[in-house]
Amino acid sequence: MLQPFVKRDLKVVVIGGGTGSFTLLSSLKDHTSSIVALVNMADDGGSTGTLRDELGVLPPGDVRQCLVALSRTPEMRDVFSYRFEDGAGLKGHAFGNLFLTALEKMTGDFAKGIELASRVLNIVGSVEPMTLTNVRLTAKLSDELELKGEHTISESNFAGAKPDIKLEASDGGDVEFNPRAIAAIEQADMVVVAPGNLYSSLAPALVVPGVGQALANTKAVRVYVANLVTKPGQTDNYDVCALTDEVERFGGHKFIDAVLFNTEKPSDSLLKKYAKEGELSVEFDTDALEAAPYLAVGVNLLSNQVWQNSSSSDPIASSRTLIRHDPNIVASSLMDLYQYVVSTDLKQ
Repeated sequence: MLQPFVKRDLKVVVIGGGTGSFTLLSSLKDHTSSIVALVNMADDGGSTGTLRDELGVLPPGDVRQCLVALSRTPEMRDVFSYRFEDGAGLKGHAFGNLFLTALEKMTGDFAKGIELASRVLNIVGSVEPMTLTNVRLTAKLSDELELKGEHTISESNFAGAKPDIKLEASDGGDVEFNPRAIAAIEQADMVVVAPGNLYSSLAPALVVPGVGQALANTKAVRVYVANLVTKPGQTDNYDVCALTDEVERFGGHKFIDAVLFNTEKPSDSLLKKYAKEGELSVEFDTDALEAAPYLAVGVNLLSNQVWQNSSSSDPIASSRTLIRHDPNIVASSLMDLYQYVVSTDLKQ
């Protein structure tokens, strides 16, 4: 039995973007005051995609979600999350996306814009892009088929293939890591790979050059929080081990020390509802997990609250699963897992 653990200055890094990171960060900030959210920079759909196309800015959407999750000011969280329902030019845009875009255009520096927004939102910790290069995500399924763009990849059926995921710089140059992101990984006590879309949320964060090596070298406890459900056409039949294998493939190293996974299936009524879309509960093989080179910790991580998208103008959000991790249970479990790994010298 893992024992409750709280360490206010524990240095925690969360890697991912979007809803998965939002869920973890919203509760982790109650357990430690030293958090760095590292965000993938491949988003090109919805409001973010429009702003990238029309203004040539870096993608604000996932950064905004992480800032909102870490904010200590409820009123500002609501303002940044507000999405315009009307207006030919504004419909579908989140205010926070527009605010970050304005700061980037004003300062000429996206990272500086994030710092300014962080002050406005009064956040715990910090938010860092994995790269400040303007990138596009690509997924090579075969010699004849290569998909381009995060949104396209997210909506595609891979027909059982495990794609080669890469990032391309929009100017044809090299994709460069953000030095502050690498430094955060190197200095962390615990690095958490958040749940999320495997190929369009986690992969574009982990394939940034230099990130995998930093994850392999860091002395931090490295944890992956496994997804609750499969993604139709991409992770069908993937169990906890298969998901973890893909995360490590993206990083190019066997770097995971521990996996936190869900042991409770969603209710029959929820599964029946999502079976129409092909979403199924992620299964786990106890024997395979016991034989794995990492510690596998199973907990009932399922939230009793069904997430609902309140904005009809955000079709991307409305297409995502409504089944969610319980953020409080996940955060508490991560703290306890860290203490267990350290106290038993499993990192040695």
